[in-house]
Amino acid sequence: MPETPSPSGSASEPSLEEQIAAYQREFRDLDPQVEQVVSALQRLNRRMNVAYGRQTSTLGISNTEWEVLKALVLSGAPYRLGPGDLAKRLGLTPAAMTHRIDRMAAEGLVTRERDENNRVRVIVELTDQGREQWLEAMRMATVFEEDLLQDLTTVERHLLGELLTRLLRRVEDAQPDAGGRLSDLG
Repeated sequence: MPETPSPSGSASEPSLEEQIAAYQREFRDLDPQVEQVVSALQRLNRRMNVAYGRQTSTLGISNTEWEVLKALVLSGAPYRLGPGDLAKRLGLTPAAMTHRIDRMAAEGLVTRERDENNRVRVIVELTDQGREQWLEAMRMATVFEEDLLQDLTTVERHLLGELLTRLLRRVEDAQPDAGGRLSDLG
């Protein structure tokens, strides 16, 4: 008999309600309200990453390349950082960052040049093409994000933003060196 998809739409993943019921069955001390919030956030994050990945792939860039473009834009004009700074901001090893920069330079998204003031130091700079790719990804993300939040009122959006920011601050205070990456667990 074929497997019937769960209400979440995936045959391989139980609904949140099914997951929480199974957890409660196996671990009686579970607070179902806490588990609902945490599990919903985890699933939302995973699904949003998939959606963003699909969008960036239509532009010919990966999520990982998008992260580099974003870091350069966030650094401010003239959108330049050293590879070590980029690696640190993205939670990558220097070797992984070098590989990513090589690929992006070949694609015309960034340039890599020696610092005129310190010939040992390399500077990675966003190109006009890289900035255009970033802007187009932002346009696409804005449409997706507006659609995602369409059922929330302005007040609900504000409240949700405040609540999620409080949760984020709590995690950042408890794990100040984590930077959102799992590289330190390997």
